[in-house]
Parts: sequence; structure tokens; C-alpha cells
Amino acid sequence: MGRWFLVVQRGGSPAWIDVPERSKSAFMELKRRKVHRYVIFKIDDRREEIVVEKTGAPGESYDDFTASLPADDCRYAVYDLDFVSDDNCRKSKIFFISWSPSDSRIRAKTIYAVSRNQFRHELDGVHFEIQATDPDDVDLEVLRGRATRT
Repeated sequence: MGRWFLVVQRGGSPAWIDVPERSKSAFMELKRRKVHRYVIFKIDDRREEIVVEKTGAPGESYDDFTASLPADDCRYAVYDLDFVSDDNCRKSKIFFISWSPSDSRIRAKTIYAVSRNQFRHELDGVHFEIQATDPDDVDLEVLRGRATRT
């Protein structure tokens, strides 16, 4: 069983959202074994679990990743960015992205915003966090700029 955390829903009633082991395992496969280039998570329709919606193979491009983010609904994602540093070393940095586009429902934005920090802390090993509301916020150059400043 995963870890549960509280989210307050419409009308003030509490609900518990689970982070199941299979969701944490997908992140660990990205982090340790480089099995995935990215993992996209969503809160299931019953608002009970954060589940893996899609994984990207190591050879998939950044465009493949951004095309997988819905234009009108919220998601969480982790992306493993490989790059060459200024001193010519190959490096990798993991980004946690909270995707909340302008066209998504207010209820979805609220639930994702309330649960974001708790879920993010379940993913040990993330280097950077980005809160994005439109494609410009997750442009590849934004990620590269953040990664190379360290």
C-alpha cells in the first residue's frame, strides 16, 4: 500500500489520495534504471489515487513528452533531462512538473494544487520543480537553463 494524504474536496469534505507503490516504482525506474525518459501521473477519476498515465521510452523526444500533456486537464510529470555541462560532462537532472493549463477545470486545478507538495515529496531525487500553466513554461530551453545553472 502507498502513502495516503488528505485533500479537501468541494463542500469541505476530506478525501484521502493514495500514492500507490506502482506509481513510486515508475519514478524509481526512471531515476535509477533509466527505463523511462518521462512519467506522467494523474489523479484517478474517483480521486483516490495518483496513478501512472503514461511512460516514455528512453529514446522518446521532449516533443513526445510535451505532446502527451493534455491541453485542458492537470497532470504531474517527471522528466529526466540529459545534457552536456559547460565543462563538457554528460549530466542528468530530474524535473517534477506540475501541469495546470488555463483551460482545465477549477476543481481539477484545486485538487492538483493541494496534493502537489505531498506527492512531490514522495519522489525522492527530484532536482527541480516547475509549475506550468502553458507550453512556454515547459519549453525545453527553460529546463536546460535551470539544469545548467547548478
